[in-house]
Amino acid sequence: MKTFIVFCKDKKNSLKKRLDNRDEHLRYLENNKDKLLMAGPILDNDDTPKGSVLIMNFETKDDLKKFLEKDPYALVNLFEKVTIEVFKKVF
Repeated sequence: MKTFIVFCKDKKNSLKKRLDNRDEHLRYLENNKDKLLMAGPILDNDDTPKGSVLIMNFETKDDLKKFLEKDPYALVNLFEKVTIEVFKKVF
């Protein structure tokens, strides 16, 4: 099992899309909480969400990508860019 950190940057002017799909996104994460270590929004200077960070455990990066493709935020094309990195927790 590997731990991955995922950075998702929202497209510009997409706050309404994010908020309209937030409940489905949270249900999706809740249904997969066995893989989830941490998740939350990235905020701008006004505390408005502008992206997301997920830290998750998956066997492979491909398994994680399949999970991300089914996320309600991805299904409505919310993100401008998604970056996945292997993560090692030290503390």
